[in-house]
Amino acid sequence: MKNKVLPSLVVIGLIVLSAVSCSKGKDPKTEEEKTFYSIGTMFGSRLTQLAMSDSEIDSLAAGLKDAAKGEKQKVDPMAYQQKIQDMFKARMEKQSVDVKKKGAEFLNKFVKDGATKTASGMAYKHLKVGTGVTPKETDIVKVHYHGTLTDGTVFDSSRERGKEVSFPLNRVIKGWTEGVQLMKVGGLTKFVIPSELAYGDAGAPPKIRGGETLVFEVELLGIEAAPAAAPGAAPGHAAPAPKKK
Repeated sequence: MKNKVLPSLVVIGLIVLSAVSCSKGKDPKTEEEKTFYSIGTMFGSRLTQLAMSDSEIDSLAAGLKDAAKGEKQKVDPMAYQQKIQDMFKARMEKQSVDVKKKGAEFLNKFVKDGATKTASGMAYKHLKVGTGVTPKETDIVKVHYHGTLTDGTVFDSSRERGKEVSFPLNRVIKGWTEGVQLMKVGGLTKFVIPSELAYGDAGAPPKIRGGETLVFEVELLGIEAAPAAAPGAAPGHAAPAPKKK
């Protein structure tokens, strides 16, 4: 756990470095200021899971400033390693619980509106029933998809990029592996996938918080033949693993 939590503090340090001068309302003007500000925008949203107050951010900034300037530290950070880990875990779990509750309410409403809930806990509704074959877990599928959070925020969309994607169906989140097998080629289906079948309590920062329920509209365009494995290649590793949705 320590190895996972403490390196993340380096990222937080970069965020605070870029935020210290801006915390007083100063807008970035020079290219250097804009560069550091960009670091903040890239990583800053990762801190939302901690739900930090202004005073907590100030304390974080003060500690970073003392350490960065080589000044005497007011607190021994080594003595607080366990408390750091406990705080990260507790706050992330609390946010995850709240997010899961809202996600469950969204999913239940989707079911009441006519969707089907599976034994695993996800729900789906065929917007257009396909007429082709149904894929197997081991197949490579070609799809278009549009992924949002329950509030409608888009986090990933091949539709918006204008380019369909192909990937082995057993190398994506569990909700996709299960859900796409319920489709036929040519079909369009809406899925609501709880976090247990997506990214769990960890989420996929910065766009997907821990516990987040995901909403996808998936169009199954086709099923592709798996490429032949290279000599000596392990089964299931003939094709590169795609980025999880």
